[in-house]
Amino acid sequence: MPTTAAGPATETKTPTLPAYWEARLHRLGLGQIYDKVCSGVRLSAEDGVRLYACHDQNALGALANLVREQKNGNDAYFNRNLRIDYTNICNKQCTFCAFDRLPGEAGGYVLTPEDIEARVRQWDHVRLTEVHMVGGINPRLPFGYYLDILRAIKRVRPNIHVKAFTMVEIAQMIRISKLGPEATVAALREAGLDSCPGGGAEVLNERVHKELFRLKIGPDEWLSLQRLVHRCGLRSTATMLYGHIETPAERIEHMVRLRELQDETGGFQAFIPLAFHPANTELSHLPGTTGLEDLRNISVSRLMLDNFDHIKAYWIMLSPPVSQISLWHGADDIDGTVLEETIVHEAGATTPTALTVEALIGLIRETGRTPVERDTLYRPLQKF
Repeated sequence: MPTTAAGPATETKTPTLPAYWEARLHRLGLGQIYDKVCSGVRLSAEDGVRLYACHDQNALGALANLVREQKNGNDAYFNRNLRIDYTNICNKQCTFCAFDRLPGEAGGYVLTPEDIEARVRQWDHVRLTEVHMVGGINPRLPFGYYLDILRAIKRVRPNIHVKAFTMVEIAQMIRISKLGPEATVAALREAGLDSCPGGGAEVLNERVHKELFRLKIGPDEWLSLQRLVHRCGLRSTATMLYGHIETPAERIEHMVRLRELQDETGGFQAFIPLAFHPANTELSHLPGTTGLEDLRNISVSRLMLDNFDHIKAYWIMLSPPVSQISLWHGADDIDGTVLEETIVHEAGATTPTALTVEALIGLIRETGRTPVERDTLYRPLQKF
């Protein structure tokens, strides 16, 4: 990849926008940023803050779409995935979480390996390529439990891709396994772990960490553990939970730190902005995000994260309609069938808990994009 003084650039020169959009961006004071994007020059943190200050989402979306189409053409991705949340018992007490229950609290649950095996068998009639599995930090679970639930999935579907365990969960496993970091990850891989999701980062900023999730691992440790799993041969995604107390500058700090680690490891497959749902949380007094705010986060992340191939509009959090529009504002993926999602719905999400493949294809086609079924590693399986 060519490099400029400002950092790594995109591989090829980005096409320019029509004259109307170019003039509009210049009128908005974004002419220098537009020139950087067209020249493949990395945007600075200051550029990112200026992008967040732009309230002309159509112009911002047009610029983000330029990069999106350079990287992915007209394709829009989805996959066939099953979601399993193996426990809601957690000792981290994050103020933004509606899913967790303290140890001993009413409503807490732990799925046994047999439960998980039965959950996967329940979908024997459905073609799936991925199981996405996460849970709370339950201090009563031994390390062997995590190995057993991975093996339970692979017993039912030996060839399915298991994307499981955020860096917060990995930190807990390293602590209790007594094997050391690399050996812990190696044991998980041997049991069936194929990649990791990107949750638990929230916002990679110490102020936000101390105010909202101080008992959870902080920004430095989250990044360090991502570095570890990438070094051990696992790919992962990266997320950002936005729409609570964070500032635009703190969102940009988050993206810059992700971008720097991606320069180092190349292990991130996609970035997923996660819209905060305040209902049933300690932050329920805050308003939810608006559609414009959701689109702005998609667009800014597409422009800032030049070394990420994919930006995902997670329809569970954004809603299917906003995810559709996002496909023209920087996103190229709307996630998948997401069978049985529970975490966001505990926080008041009113979106469906699953979508059929036919529905996903229809949503994408309606936007004028080309639906592409992918596997977890973004290898195309079928183009519709």
